[in-house]
Amino acid sequence: MHNPNHSRINRMLADEDATAAFAAQLASGIKPGMVIYLHGSLGAGKTTLVRALLRAMGFNGRVKSPTYNLLEQYQVNGLHLCHFDLYRFHNAEEWEAAGFRDEFDGRNICLVEWPERAQNLVPQADMEITLNIVPVQAAGTMRNLEARAISQAGRECLHTLQN
Repeated sequence: MHNPNHSRINRMLADEDATAAFAAQLASGIKPGMVIYLHGSLGAGKTTLVRALLRAMGFNGRVKSPTYNLLEQYQVNGLHLCHFDLYRFHNAEEWEAAGFRDEFDGRNICLVEWPERAQNLVPQADMEITLNIVPVQAAGTMRNLEARAISQAGRECLHTLQN
């Protein structure tokens, strides 16, 4: 008998509409204080996923990539969401000087692109989402998304994605 893995899911995302549908499911399971790592190469769709997530949560304003600022913050439906992009991150002193540690306060939802660049300074994730570009002969490209729960909060969120 097949034993499903309840701490991980995989989805193929054909386009931005599929990404938006996944983001809507994810939005229903996110709770204050969650930390979500976003992995994937440049152009894999990490910021597109965050943009879709914010829209699904009810945010109607402009959603900018935090590539140059390292952090963009959003208020939506009483929640505070922090979107980090650490691609241009250089060293631990930069982390401390920016005061990023203060954003991981148990209330903010923190989405972190390129967490590996923070040299283990970012708190442990509740969930990790990895996006990979998959070439498809007829359609160009798709995205393979893997979501993996790390903590109890991550498992509860993943459960909403599985239903």
